[in-house]
Amino acid sequence: MATTSRIGLAVCLAMALSAPQAFAETTAQAMPEYMDMLAYAISVQTVKGKDQVPALARYFAEKLESAGFAQADIETIPVGNTEALVVRYRGKGDGKPFIVHGHMDVVPANAEGWSDHEPFKLVKDGPYYYGRGVADMKDQTVALVETFMRLKREGYVPQRDILLTLTGDEETDEFTAEAVARRYHDAEFALDADGWSGEYDANLKPVLFGVVAAEKGYADFLVTAASPGGHSSEPNPDNAIYKLSAAMQKIAAYQFPVEYNGITLASFKAMSAHMQGPLADALRRFAEHPGDARAAAVISANPSYVGQIRTTCVATEFTSGHARNALPEQAAANVNCRIFPGDTVAGVQQQLQHAVADSAIKVSVQDPAPVLGPISYPVLPQVMAAVTQAVHERFPGIEVIPVMIPASSDSRHFRNHGVPTWGVSPAFAKPGDVHAHGYNERILASELPASLDFWYELLPALAKAK
Repeated sequence: MATTSRIGLAVCLAMALSAPQAFAETTAQAMPEYMDMLAYAISVQTVKGKDQVPALARYFAEKLESAGFAQADIETIPVGNTEALVVRYRGKGDGKPFIVHGHMDVVPANAEGWSDHEPFKLVKDGPYYYGRGVADMKDQTVALVETFMRLKREGYVPQRDILLTLTGDEETDEFTAEAVARRYHDAEFALDADGWSGEYDANLKPVLFGVVAAEKGYADFLVTAASPGGHSSEPNPDNAIYKLSAAMQKIAAYQFPVEYNGITLASFKAMSAHMQGPLADALRRFAEHPGDARAAAVISANPSYVGQIRTTCVATEFTSGHARNALPEQAAANVNCRIFPGDTVAGVQQQLQHAVADSAIKVSVQDPAPVLGPISYPVLPQVMAAVTQAVHERFPGIEVIPVMIPASSDSRHFRNHGVPTWGVSPAFAKPGDVHAHGYNERILASELPASLDFWYELLPALAKAK
């Protein structure tokens, strides 16, 4: 009996150390700490040029160490004036680790355009929280840190290592992402919390949840025109501004060829079932017959969907001249392109040059050198099952589908180093409601505790999944 009791006790202890304990703190108990950290994170202006990412990384590191993580398991990777933070949650097994990923930096914010709110202050107003980065993506970055702390305090020991990687320049150069992906390329897979979130309809009814399995490539091209210049009192039709303006009109009118893959066809079919009107019909018809030109035209006319079936390019900056009373010697425009998976930077450059149809107009690739990546499809069954289960805990039965986003993220760096990566963000929103990168960035208050619930369930489930 004594031997049996000792064995039973050992088994119970082992089980207690391999899963969150019965006396685990609730999400409600974790929320005050989470909100304090989020408020601080929003206040730190981690935009390019202010060099504040290291300060936020140190703050997170200190919090994690206070929760029980050893200094040896908390690593910073400096890259120029920014850095990445990597935290290893050590497991008891020797299986391949997996990565959960986010970024600490944000895009700049012009305070003058924010109505009644300071961009770098977390403010509750009605059903929303406002602040730069509250949706992209300090809400999830802090949720991941809080989940690591919460599990560590409870004595949870995963069956394999979990790596939390937080980068410092996702919104600009992505040098830290490349450094992290190169160093931790032995991971089985990665989840990027900067993924495509769940979607509500106009009445806040959950529609579907997307797992990002592909994304568009990112590249900037400089389009330049030159002219002799001279005194403005002697107008010359050979004017760089006029020539560049004509070239930009041609680029604006140019449409890249229609493209698709298994992800876009599957997502269009699923999306159309939850929509009404001409766009829904076009998505359904395109999913069934990708050669349907009329369906492609309807999709292409919608700014939110055109990037799902084409490479897209758009002018974002324009500079010209050197004095108000002088004819311009040069005019230049930046053209930002989101490149469909499988297309190349050189191919897009060639098509832009062809669209301009003027050998005097130069199209060149801007620095930093563009980084394109492959897709991660199909999604690993154990990953899809665990994500679906975590989503269904909140919204039973909602459809979970692989999707491609028209934007880009750090994910492609992991994919380029052989780590299949999927974007999963548990925060739901109505289309166009969060204003990410724009004025009055916001998130529904309901999505903050929901994010803690999601990660608290998902990470242990993936740690034991095979």
